[in-house]
Amino acid sequence: MKPMFFGVCILCSWLMIVPAGADEVKDTPEPGEEYSDFMAASGLTPGAAAPSKQEGRGPFPRLVIRGGTLIDGAGAPPVGPVDIVIEGGRITQIVSVGYPKVPIRENRRPAGGDHEIDAHGMYVLPGFINAHAHIATPQHGLAGEVPPAEYVFKLWLGHGITTVREAGSFNGLDWTLAHKRRSAAGEITAPRIAAYAFFPVDVELPGSITTPEEARMWVKAIAVRGADGIKFVGAPPEVMQAALDEAKKRGLETACHHAQLAVARMNVLDTSSWGLTSMEHWYGLPEALFTDRTLQDYPADYNYNDEQHRFGEAGRLWEQAATPGSQRWNEVIDRLLERDFTLVPTLTIYEASRDLMRAMRAEWHDDYTLPSLWRWYQPSREAHGAYWFNWTTTDEIAWKRNYRRWMAFLNDFKNKGGRVAVGDDAGFIYKLFGFAYIRELELLQEAGFHPLEVVRAATLSGAELLGMEDEIGSVEVGKRADLLIVDENPLANFKTLYGTGAIHLDDETGKVRRVGGVRWTLKDGIIYDARSLLEDVRRIVADARTAEPQAPTR
Repeated sequence: MKPMFFGVCILCSWLMIVPAGADEVKDTPEPGEEYSDFMAASGLTPGAAAPSKQEGRGPFPRLVIRGGTLIDGAGAPPVGPVDIVIEGGRITQIVSVGYPKVPIRENRRPAGGDHEIDAHGMYVLPGFINAHAHIATPQHGLAGEVPPAEYVFKLWLGHGITTVREAGSFNGLDWTLAHKRRSAAGEITAPRIAAYAFFPVDVELPGSITTPEEARMWVKAIAVRGADGIKFVGAPPEVMQAALDEAKKRGLETACHHAQLAVARMNVLDTSSWGLTSMEHWYGLPEALFTDRTLQDYPADYNYNDEQHRFGEAGRLWEQAATPGSQRWNEVIDRLLERDFTLVPTLTIYEASRDLMRAMRAEWHDDYTLPSLWRWYQPSREAHGAYWFNWTTTDEIAWKRNYRRWMAFLNDFKNKGGRVAVGDDAGFIYKLFGFAYIRELELLQEAGFHPLEVVRAATLSGAELLGMEDEIGSVEVGKRADLLIVDENPLANFKTLYGTGAIHLDDETGKVRRVGGVRWTLKDGIIYDARSLLEDVRRIVADARTAEPQAPTR
């Protein structure tokens, strides 16, 4: 029997179907050993660990970035030219050194450094924070190779992502924590990692949580092990409440994908009142906005395990909810604001539902998508997120309408003071690590966010969600030197942040050329050549294709 898996990641379902051979697992895991830690015993193994190789330069005793235009991430408009001084991996000075289109005021400039970056004519931003990320998952191995950590990390750093919230640690919590420690120590080329453990519930394996007492014991154990937070997909209400209460006592952040199999008993108003930190995607939100029903209008032949049913009907859900500006609409926003709640919408991961051809034919697949990952995306009744059995124009139109209502809520929530953070949930549904994150920025702008609000969502809002706003998320004196430096103004065109750049017609030469891409990414003052990292990814993909003469084409 071919192993099957549903629901890890975006897409996580409350009921997980167990791989073949799982019933042979006999050893009871230690308290706190979550489901993903004993995946290997069921025939699934994580991707290759990142090699012990630091490919950045530094940190230098004193690093000076000269003459860039600063976008601080806190919402201030661009200002420049500025010089930024970094000592011991932290920002110690930000100095305005003149005015646009006039000579630099040399008498204002800070003293020289051990290393300097000439950023004249360039833009400096805080490092991006990916608030919903996965370092691939073992289930990708069902299509061949699990994307190795090096591949994922370099795609992230190559797009300016310096911190990720690993939402579930599906390669195993210990595996994720090891990479977190190695990244913090500068031993590997990787972003900073916040490790969230997956809450195991209703899974027919040892360790599944079934009582409030077990939930509290599990939360205590993963806190001791070093987890930063917990990823839920639902649970019986009394179990969920106990876990959330214990997490709050232990200082753990919490995230929830309110899966359809659980949402009838708990929507976002319920879980946020129990102490949930953030909601992922949008499940649980339309249900909180129902006024003339209590359940989604499922067709009589609906079957959740048929993913075309699942995602096809999901595209009709927002139209069953309260309308923008209505009393119920505003009540839900106000309650979430009172609870200092965070929305992590991951708009990008569902985009193929509204435009399959766009997602499927994205130009970066040619050089940056591994053959095994491409196989994973193909229509399959067994692979999760591969629901293109008979995807129709009608389905796409329904999803377009869905997005309009969803985006309206996000914009209204933001305008009333709500926190929206940026995550992409890449690795599924034709969405590639790094590239999907930049697309999320574009989609938030489509939702009505000003470009500066988009940058804030990608930086300071993500830091606040992680409880790290004193350390990262904005370019301020005293904070860690997590930065990206780009040639083009991203506020004018977020497409210039893609690793493939943006198309530009040069008026002087009449030639079309590519512009943009991240030039340098800094994490803790360590300088990474973003272009070189992406070239490494191209090599990894090319080598994988060479090893697979029959690798699928795009």
